[in-house]
Amino acid sequence: MPTSRLRAAVLTAFVLLSSLVAGCTDDDSGDEDLTAQELHWKDCPAPSQAEGGGSAPSPLPDGDAWQCATMKAPLNWDDPKGDTLGIALIRAKASGDPGRRIGSLLFNFGGPGGSGVTTLPAFGEDYAALRTRYDLVSFDPRGVGRSDGVRCENDQQLDAYFQQDMTPDDAAERTTLLDNTKEFNAACEKNSEKVLPHVRTTDAARDMDLMRQVLGDAKMHYFGISYGTELGGVYAHLFPRTVGRAVFDAVVDPTQTSEQGALGQARGFQRALDNYAEDCTSKTEDCPVGDTPADVKNRIARLLAQLDAQPLPGVFPRELTQSAATNGIAQALYSQDFWEYLTEGLEQAYDGDGRTLMLLSDSMNGRSENGEYSNLVPANIAINCADDRARYSPAYVEGRLPAFRAASPLFGDFLAWGMVSCTDWAVPGAADHPDVSAPGSAPILVVGNTGDPATPYEGARKMVDALGAGVGVELTYKGQGHGAYDSKNQCVQAAVNGYLLDGKVPAAGTVCS
Repeated sequence: MPTSRLRAAVLTAFVLLSSLVAGCTDDDSGDEDLTAQELHWKDCPAPSQAEGGGSAPSPLPDGDAWQCATMKAPLNWDDPKGDTLGIALIRAKASGDPGRRIGSLLFNFGGPGGSGVTTLPAFGEDYAALRTRYDLVSFDPRGVGRSDGVRCENDQQLDAYFQQDMTPDDAAERTTLLDNTKEFNAACEKNSEKVLPHVRTTDAARDMDLMRQVLGDAKMHYFGISYGTELGGVYAHLFPRTVGRAVFDAVVDPTQTSEQGALGQARGFQRALDNYAEDCTSKTEDCPVGDTPADVKNRIARLLAQLDAQPLPGVFPRELTQSAATNGIAQALYSQDFWEYLTEGLEQAYDGDGRTLMLLSDSMNGRSENGEYSNLVPANIAINCADDRARYSPAYVEGRLPAFRAASPLFGDFLAWGMVSCTDWAVPGAADHPDVSAPGSAPILVVGNTGDPATPYEGARKMVDALGAGVGVELTYKGQGHGAYDSKNQCVQAAVNGYLLDGKVPAAGTVCS
């Protein structure tokens, strides 16, 4: 989920580095040719706290181990001979006939701020067909996880930060929100001053082209999801002649400002909530959270209003606030598979128990059960604030509230006030929106999902148009949730696999349902 753009999307005593990765170093790289560096692949360690923690990735179904390495990249691409940082990589080597191996297939799963090193193994079995001809590769983009992850506040401070009222109703609540946001941003500057100017999407795209060369690939074969589609579009703009076979799934609209993106997400999450309510009440058994779609949404609205005045017990000692409940509901709308948890969480909340909705919110914010946070939220905000030029005043946000409420009575205020995240940011934003025009690029398959809450379907057509004539090829999936390939829809997977494995570009306008 792209940020403010919902305050954070799916993974502090931020323990950044282990022996696997070197972070920023003051050593001058001198005349070293970074494209000639050799990667030292080893069995992967357990994820760091910044990556979300947990256990080392289990072996692949065929018994092969996931391998990890660190790539050295310039800290500042405008000074490529200066300081460097380490980019954490993970791969599963191709499982098929070596003679049919195409190369590496690089994944970015979105956020921005998501750790590819932890996400790829979690979904590795879903890409078994692609592994027959590719090494599956992903990475922690600069500022994320082990790749010199952005550090801001500690775990206890983040608990308090996420407990605050993020939809202020009066001057006092507004002052508190703005003060807390300013303190958070100041902590980011204090703890990550060196890396903050260098986490823009253009920097990550240049890292990817260095990665392509270090991996020994003539072309960049790429699978980008959510924010990964924006990153892929920027890569295609900068390096159109090296684009190989590329797929964009859950597509960010590259033509929008951050305000337009937030407003689009308000519509998208509202549409997903409408679909959830319709689905629940249309089943043969009674819907436990409402009799009609309108009743479901009205009851949720009343719950949120009650939580604004009186939070419920959540995950002890924290309480389920209005903001946490809204965040948890949004998390459950990312996949139709999560709708049952939304129903369970709402039922519990109506009975006075906020635990399930709070656990969903924790997942959105990158909080593990042991109370430690990944650096998903700090990285998410840092990358978006470095990319987006706009800085919105509180007065401007208040003036836009009617439009956001019209787009979504439930999510409108939440997303509108999220626009102040960058107001006091230390680094100026780069542009109003990314440039993804890519004349001369190979075809890029652009997959839009009609029920996607976080990257609304309309963005796929905007991406196709922005890439330019003869580049973007649109495929529509009539489904629910964020993204299409991992829905397991056979039509979508056949089209994507056919292109990535065999180079067969589906007909533009293909529809899967």
